[in-house]
Amino acid sequence: MNPVPHETILIVGHGSREDSGNQEIREFTEQWRARRPDWRIELCFIEFAPPEMNAALLSAARSSRRVLVVPLILNAAGHVKMEIPEAIEQVRAACPQTEIMLAPHLTACDPVLAILKRRLRKGMNALDMPDPTTTGVVVLGRGSSDRGANGEMAKMARWLLEEGDHELVDLAFTGITWPRLEKVVQRQVLLGMRQVVVLPYYLYTGTLMQRIHRQVEHLRGQYPQVRFVCGEHFGFEKEIFELMDQRVEDLRAGVPDSRLPCDGCSYREIAHDLGHGHSHAHTHDHAAAPTHDHGHEHGHEHGHEHAHDHGHPHEHVHHEGQPA
Repeated sequence: MNPVPHETILIVGHGSREDSGNQEIREFTEQWRARRPDWRIELCFIEFAPPEMNAALLSAARSSRRVLVVPLILNAAGHVKMEIPEAIEQVRAACPQTEIMLAPHLTACDPVLAILKRRLRKGMNALDMPDPTTTGVVVLGRGSSDRGANGEMAKMARWLLEEGDHELVDLAFTGITWPRLEKVVQRQVLLGMRQVVVLPYYLYTGTLMQRIHRQVEHLRGQYPQVRFVCGEHFGFEKEIFELMDQRVEDLRAGVPDSRLPCDGCSYREIAHDLGHGHSHAHTHDHAAAPTHDHGHEHGHEHGHEHAHDHGHPHEHVHHEGQPA
């Protein structure tokens, strides 16, 4: 009988209706395994693709003494804040002998900024007149009903502005929230931009990346006097592998803030029971919900206004394409 491995690293991807995006995550997993041959690395998806997260997590917990759950997801919305921790709690109850630790998502950080800056340089080099004073930049993400996830994207757009020469670095979303790409481009053209670089804030391809390229083609026809360049998703950049490495090493070393703050948070259950779904609204007027005072900083937004109402079969169009 083979010995039970001590540790399993479980990648959690979001999953897409477009299997090409799922296939890219599988390819990322293979590349990461090749970079880390001594690690037992497994993959699962929250939805749309096998292996399914709950089953994969249970399998990993039964065959390991420790499971490190590492979301391959850029922004923390409902899936990261609610569904992954809930799945972990269920498996902890079923496999109490196994230690399960959940790392944060990739977050808005300097390594991701480095990717955006490189993408912007590539886009500028594709222009006939790479002048930042006449070139608008649009950081384009999927959009969420979670203000914390949208805020992380806003931070990246601001950092890109502060570390470059462009006078206009705007934020746009493909769905759920505003502004949309068409409106942002309209404003930039009115302000005199003669070139626009669109930077998709996506890890992998999928239906939304396909939609973005169609939208940019439409804008080329709508504004024939403006030159457009559209970047690509950035899931295979070296910084993504390095971030995933860092998540694992930090969990192993017990580095402060190396675990997702909402892992093990009882107030998430209260929010779920009160019908707030993905929302983390920890401070309620309801008698059943005590005031939330963990003694730690969560680092993400918990407001009611982004409640997904987890109890209904909600649309996930805004979660496609990347994961997550």
